[in-house]
Amino acid sequence: MTAGNNGADTPENDDPFAYLYRSDGGEGGAQGSAGDGAAARQPGVPRTSYNQVRAVGQRQYGQQAPQQVTYGQQNAHYAAPETLPGGDRTRSVPAGGGQEPRRGRNGLLIGAVAVVAVVCIGIGVAMLTNGKDSGGTEAGKEGPTAGDTVKPSDEPATKPKPGKLPREDAGSLRLEGGATTAKDVPGARSPGGVYVAGMNAEGAAATWSVDVEASGKYKLWVGYGVPGKDANLTLNVNGTADSRSIRLKNFAHAPEGAWDKGWTRSWQFVQLNKGTNTVKLSCESGNQCDVNLDRVWLARS
Repeated sequence: MTAGNNGADTPENDDPFAYLYRSDGGEGGAQGSAGDGAAARQPGVPRTSYNQVRAVGQRQYGQQAPQQVTYGQQNAHYAAPETLPGGDRTRSVPAGGGQEPRRGRNGLLIGAVAVVAVVCIGIGVAMLTNGKDSGGTEAGKEGPTAGDTVKPSDEPATKPKPGKLPREDAGSLRLEGGATTAKDVPGARSPGGVYVAGMNAEGAAATWSVDVEASGKYKLWVGYGVPGKDANLTLNVNGTADSRSIRLKNFAHAPEGAWDKGWTRSWQFVQLNKGTNTVKLSCESGNQCDVNLDRVWLARS
């Protein structure tokens, strides 16, 4: 079969694509070249193509002669756009080996790790701060709502200060058994220097009637004077004698016989009831009763 006219008797048997590869003035009944003018087209004869079929890789620009380009060899007349002045500079040139470099993957990874670390540190600080704040204040504690019943505290806002405990001058005590008041020996602490004398006789006693607001253990203080030697008396509380005598020693270190130098004080625990109590100091058998009494008072234990 030849290009242009393959001898077919009908147009449908002719090759419809022959004009793509038919050369001007070639074989097969070409109708002339472009320089000969337009020739009359004959019915049933396909037109002759005016496009010249060229080999692959053959180019022709303007009036230059066609050149044969062989694949695998660089064309001396061709240069890549990015290598020319003012060429495409936005396209990155691949690194050696034809692979593009990894664009900041390590930097992005380090940045992500840093962000996660900062978030974790912030959460930890917030938890510590919150924890420290909630342990020392009541800021996070919910208060009563409108539907809640707020019970008043059973304890008063401030506790009342305890009142002064009773104290009494010895001259105001109830005396019996030969005990009497005197003021011959100077140095007694009671007003006017009055004291209780005559306690050295068996049965002599001085009784104090005292009121307290609450039951409990108290200290019973006794002011006294001795002639430079130790003494003791029997202690009786609310009708019951204490097994221990109250010791009235020569704490002032007065010389023997010096009554005026022997004024001092001593104490002993007593158990009292709420209300009125009786405290009795007496000279009983076995006691050393050479003593003068000037005052008595209570103190908290």
